Amino acid sequence: MYHPLVLFVGLRFVKARKKNQLMSFVSLISMLGIALGVLALIAVMSVINASTSTMRDETLKSVPHAVLTLPAEGIGWRQAAQILQQHDGIVAAAPFMEGEAWLRNEGAGEFVAVRGIDPAFEPGVLQQGNGNMQQLLGELANTPDGIILGTRLAARLRLFNGMQLSVTPLSSLLSRDTGDARSFRVLGFADFGFYDNASMALVNLSAAQSLFASSAPATGRLQMRLRVDDLFNAAVLSTQAAGALPAGDYQVSSWDQTRRSLFDALRMEKVLTGFMLLMIVIIGAVNIVATLVMTVADKSADIAILRTMGAGRGTVMAVFVIQGFAAGVFGTVLGALGGIALAASIGDLTRAIQTLLNNALAPGDVYMIAHLQSELQWADVALVCACALLISLLATLYPAWRASRIQPADVLRYE
Repeated sequence: MYHPLVLFVGLRFVKARKKNQLMSFVSLISMLGIALGVLALIAVMSVINASTSTMRDETLKSVPHAVLTLPAEGIGWRQAAQILQQHDGIVAAAPFMEGEAWLRNEGAGEFVAVRGIDPAFEPGVLQQGNGNMQQLLGELANTPDGIILGTRLAARLRLFNGMQLSVTPLSSLLSRDTGDARSFRVLGFADFGFYDNASMALVNLSAAQSLFASSAPATGRLQMRLRVDDLFNAAVLSTQAAGALPAGDYQVSSWDQTRRSLFDALRMEKVLTGFMLLMIVIIGAVNIVATLVMTVADKSADIAILRTMGAGRGTVMAVFVIQGFAAGVFGTVLGALGGIALAASIGDLTRAIQTLLNNALAPGDVYMIAHLQSELQWADVALVCACALLISLLATLYPAWRASRIQPADVLRYE
């Protein structure tokens, strides 16, 4: 069977038994270092992906996919909702009005965002479609002065179903005028996500319009909450849908714009974590350099013979590139398989570690780590493997270049 000379000689050097045990050990360490780096990168990035998805889901329990602000004068929200829902990519649209207010109960108070909604349209745009929320919206539709609170907010104010609380718009509070304060009856408690459970309350749209009637124009403007079928393309879809409305001063913002700081921080965390773990791969590549330098010194006579038989400098360089790159390929493949397996089973593994710690170190469920999950993205796997292979390839260039510069006459003079 025909084999290219460069590939044949390079693989023979890889498979040949090394007389120097230190060289064999360093070669093994380089391969294992690359494998460990790739494994850690894939596993940790999968955990970060899962954490980001969890935070995104928690955020979208209260933050709309996209928000379209209607002009003060012009198209009504019912007509706007009908036009928007006919546009491709828009699943549902619902009106809302939101403003800052002070909630007070028996001396305790909290500044929160009070959102006025239409209970008939709101279920279509909800991210969480649980039965409790549907039931609360049904009660809100039949209770003009009803209010739904976030769970942590209700706990802070020590509120229970049926209790009354006072709501004062922030603008009225700043002007020291409490005449706009209004009493609401607590209908129940909802999950508005990890970030808004302590700062969100829902009332009827008509009640919010009455409450914020004297507020600034920005607070008094109606907005449309849009739910789209492509979450990561929400800005484009909502902007295109707004173009189908009659001419007017429409303002569009998507969830990734309103919470940009949070998700930019998560992306930066992923990048920096990946860069730090990539150092493990680079350390493994440094060992490839050391291994090849020792191999070049050990194979100088073989290099001289190849040169005298007509092999050019490029051929010699390619032989040692293949020899060193083989360690990178083996390490990358081994690390990728291990990383994928670890990412797929990390939930079971963390539950087993939790059980072991609780049984060995403390009674009861003291160490709670079983919630750790992973989300494997093949694009991340491909990127990690490509970076590891590129680093391995670059690590071979200098020793291979040194091998190509060996002069046959200087080596064979004393043979």
